[in-house]
Amino acid sequence: MGDRWYQEAVVYCLDVDTFADSDGDGVGDFQGVIGRLDYLARLGVTCLWLNPIHPSPNEDDGYDATDFYNVDPRLGTLGDFAELLHQASNRGIRVIIDLVVNHTSDQHPWFQSARSSPDSPYRDWYVWADHEPADRHQGMVFPGEQHETWTYDRTAKAWFYHRFYKFQPDLNIENPKVRAEIKKITSFWLQLGVAGFRMDAAPFIIERTEPGNPNSPKDFDFLTDLRQHVQWRRGDAVLLAEANVEPDELPVYFGDGSGSGNRIHMLFDFMLNGRLMLALAREDPEVIIDALRDTPKLPTGGQWATFLRNHDEIDLSKLTADQRNDVLEKFGPDENMQLYGRGIRRRLAPMLGNDRRHIELAYSLQFSLRGTPVLRYGEEIGMGEDLSLDGRDAIRTPMQWSYADNAGFSTAEPEKLVRPVIDKGEYGYQKVNVTAQRKDPRSLLGWFERMIRTLREAPETGSGSTTHIDVVMPPGVLAHRADGRTGTMVFLHNLGTEDVEVDLSTLAPEADLPIDVLSDRNYEDVGKLDRLKLGGYGYRWIRLRRGHER
Repeated sequence: MGDRWYQEAVVYCLDVDTFADSDGDGVGDFQGVIGRLDYLARLGVTCLWLNPIHPSPNEDDGYDATDFYNVDPRLGTLGDFAELLHQASNRGIRVIIDLVVNHTSDQHPWFQSARSSPDSPYRDWYVWADHEPADRHQGMVFPGEQHETWTYDRTAKAWFYHRFYKFQPDLNIENPKVRAEIKKITSFWLQLGVAGFRMDAAPFIIERTEPGNPNSPKDFDFLTDLRQHVQWRRGDAVLLAEANVEPDELPVYFGDGSGSGNRIHMLFDFMLNGRLMLALAREDPEVIIDALRDTPKLPTGGQWATFLRNHDEIDLSKLTADQRNDVLEKFGPDENMQLYGRGIRRRLAPMLGNDRRHIELAYSLQFSLRGTPVLRYGEEIGMGEDLSLDGRDAIRTPMQWSYADNAGFSTAEPEKLVRPVIDKGEYGYQKVNVTAQRKDPRSLLGWFERMIRTLREAPETGSGSTTHIDVVMPPGVLAHRADGRTGTMVFLHNLGTEDVEVDLSTLAPEADLPIDVLSDRNYEDVGKLDRLKLGGYGYRWIRLRRGHER
């Protein structure tokens, strides 16, 4: 893959502390990840995204850092991390890490100094107000768990701003020294060998906070500056940002409007994610068709990152109230399954009733749509959630490797594990684990390996253009195509449960030798594309033509 390697990548997201424990202390570590790299390579992963790895009190799963230039000692040493980068590279896997610089932990030396005195050199590294701001109770990221965005600090004798929890004070992006420090942080990790960063909470990083103004302006020029800095340090480095904003605001995260993509390389497609969930709930692809039609035109090099499940809850905030209710009723009907009044804290397999056909359909759909697919650890074996855990921890349970104690994640005593393994019911590790599925060629893990290999043979899916095929379809069926210099792929997905027949004969003049390359079952030959069978929850990936043949 070339400089735009990310357009044809398969990204695998994991928490180091819940993936694999190499030393038996109950916490996953870098050496544990190294020991599982061959598994990831066989799966087809080309990019590994690590959730926060920095030292932290871990009040928010590592998103409250106390040192941006080191790693959490629970996970290993910087030397262990460097070895992980080396071993991953040997297997053709790039590594990106979380860049969490919207805030620090309140235990960070910068904040401890800042609060100690108005004359501290770090005082204006944070956002302060002398009087109680009028927007104190507005803009909470975690409603229900978070009650304010301004907190009074008795030592500082001032109010400090925090978009997230009160133990995560926001950095002051307007301070040139803060900007310089963020660039220095990226330089450090790029020099060590990371391939880029997933920018946490990008809209808040660039927020020029004005006390009393809940809609403070954003400084997009900093994204331009950061992109330039990162590219000069490593030409193929990537910035993948989390920006769950309104559709008309998305293009400015990619570029400044001059036609060049001079800001973020990739954005998570939250709009598509919500619509995918709605389409699956309603068994109706119409909202996906709308999403494909309404997608903003991206500058050269810009790319979407698609996902079904990530490390947080499924965020339904961009759906209407009726749409959100449809999804909640179908996939998260119990209050214990919901979070922040806007999302679902479940994994996909239990959301879909552990129906293998439905799970395959959902991931086939995600991986065939435009953009770079992101896969959360454990999804490839159909792991479940533990709703007895608080908040987002429900989907952050240890990886289930085998039948061994603690699912093969760790040799520690169960009470010492960073989180309990799932050991009961149909998603317990005795039934759902890598070892069992490795022995079964028909397993979900085997299917993911085949699907990802097929995707790698269809680069137009990630780097080409994706359009809806606008012909009359049976209810519940989506047909779309991906066109690129390497050729054309056609995809059929039946979101309904009834078998149907599809007529795509209008595409026949374009076809050289159309052939199924992936499908949910053995169908009759494609023929003239006029009588394509499609089962309930069925899917077909059809190679229409290859670029070099025209």
